[in-house]
Amino acid sequence: MNLTQFRQALSDHPACGMRFAIDDQTAIADHFHVTEVGRVEKRFVDCGGQPRTTVACVLQTLVAHDTDHRLTTDKLAGIMRLVEQLDLPGDAPVEVEHQERSVSIDAVASAQLIDGVLTFRLAPKQTACLAEDACGLGPATRGLTVLGGGCGDTGCC
Repeated sequence: MNLTQFRQALSDHPACGMRFAIDDQTAIADHFHVTEVGRVEKRFVDCGGQPRTTVACVLQTLVAHDTDHRLTTDKLAGIMRLVEQLDLPGDAPVEVEHQERSVSIDAVASAQLIDGVLTFRLAPKQTACLAEDACGLGPATRGLTVLGGGCGDTGCC
């Protein structure tokens, strides 16, 4: 889900409770706090030698001892208006940093109203080869371990 879609989901469900669901069985505790919302920019070179930049909107959550705390869609929408100064593009993916046993950053995959609570479904971030053409990777070789230290004939990675 991108930033525009995330903001729209919040405004479509004003004064509503909210939840971040990690999977069908687990959710971040309902008394979570959003401790920061940030623009995370990553500049890197892919394994084919191409320079790239990605930008994401990352919400950091904290579950504290304040069990009476409940963040509503209106309150988070207000916080999201404050981050407009960060010049985040509307198509930036929204990610949630949370801690169960270790810190994890998951992508916000969807939003759905469930029993009067706006539920954002989280999905694990996935890695991918961004230079499949340069590496010689294709659908037939993707996911296979290549012996000899290279991804394909070029040995780019």
